[in-house]
Amino acid sequence: MYKIKVISNFSAAHSLRGYKGKCESLHGHNWKVEAIISAKELNGLGMVMDFGDLKKMLGETLEKLDHKYINKLEYFTKINPSSEEITKYIFNELKPLILENKCNLEEIRVWETEGSCAIYKE
Repeated sequence: MYKIKVISNFSAAHSLRGYKGKCESLHGHNWKVEAIISAKELNGLGMVMDFGDLKKMLGETLEKLDHKYINKLEYFTKINPSSEEITKYIFNELKPLILENKCNLEEIRVWETEGSCAIYKE
């Protein structure tokens, strides 16, 4: 099994509904996102996928979140925009693009701060 990883980022605000503490108020983060994909075999060029292509796909996905108030996005009107749920959202948005390239999306990691991240994989 071969794996590759790219890292990107976005800036956005959110507030946690029903949470008792600082994070119930509107606040923002500079989120770091890691996408890890795999393939059992390499393509004709000897790669899982071109890093540039993967970065572009991840960038297109993150553009939907960048400089947004996440709570107001349709997906998050009923789902609390926790780091865990944001991680799952990115996974679900990116997965079809990865499958089109005959690869598997292994996991997404979303770093809310330098010391705290959420991980989602199926």
